[in-house]
Amino acid sequence: MKPRDFRRLSSALKELTPHQRQILIDRLQPAGQSSAPGQLVETRMTEKPSCPHCAGERVSRWGFANGLQRYRCNTCRATFNALTHTPLAGLRHKAKWIDYAKQLVEGSSIRKSAAAVGIHPNTAFRWRHRFLRLPNGQQASSLAGIAEADETYFLESQKGRRQGLSRAPRQRGGKAGKRGLSEEQVPVLICRDRTGNTADFVLEKADQAHIGAVLKPLLASDVILCTDSAKSLATVAKKWASPTVRSI
Repeated sequence: MKPRDFRRLSSALKELTPHQRQILIDRLQPAGQSSAPGQLVETRMTEKPSCPHCAGERVSRWGFANGLQRYRCNTCRATFNALTHTPLAGLRHKAKWIDYAKQLVEGSSIRKSAAAVGIHPNTAFRWRHRFLRLPNGQQASSLAGIAEADETYFLESQKGRRQGLSRAPRQRGGKAGKRGLSEEQVPVLICRDRTGNTADFVLEKADQAHIGAVLKPLLASDVILCTDSAKSLATVAKKWASPTVRSI
C-alpha cells in the first residue's frame, strides 16, 4: 500500500463503530500470526545488516519479495534478504515454520509432523533436514566458568551406503551384535558450560588422543571442568585443563 493510501486508511479508523473495529481485528489477527515467522527472520538484519555475498556493510533497502525485506549491496550490487545463504533459503509456507519447529522439539515423526502442520510428507522431510542443518553447524568456540563434559555412544548408522557395508542391514532401533562397547558404536563427546554454550564432537575413538584434540582448544584457562570417572576423559581433563578439574 502506498503511504498516501495508508494515511487515508489510518484517518478513517477513527470513524469505525465498535462492531466494525472488532471485525477488523478478527481479520487482521490471522495475518499477524502468519507474518510472525517473517518478523522473526528479519531480526537477523535489524542490528547491522551485511551482504552475504561479499560481507559488505554498505547496504540499502531494495523492496519486498515473498514477504521479506530485500536489500542491495552498494559494493557488489547483489540483492539479498535475511535468508540468503542460510539453510532456510528458498523454503515456502513461512507461516507454518514455527508450528513445524514445535513438532521437531516434541520428536514427532515426519508423517505426524506433516499432518499436524498441514504439509506434504516430502516437504516435512526436506524441512527437517534444513531446520537441523543450522544448529548442527553452531558450536561453542570456548567454555568458561563451570563446564561439564561426558561421552555417549550410538550404534553406527550406514544408512544411504550402497556399497562396502561392514554388516548385514538392520531395522531402525536394532541392537549391537556384541556386548558392551565395540567398533559397532560411535562415540560422541558433549561439552557444556553453565551459561548454555554447547559443543559436541563425533570421535573416531574415545581415547586420550581424540578427546584431547577437541577438548583442549575448547577450555578456557580458568574453567572448572566436571567429568565422570571415565578413564580417558578424566585423564585428558586433568592433563589439559587447569587444576580446578573435578571428576564426579
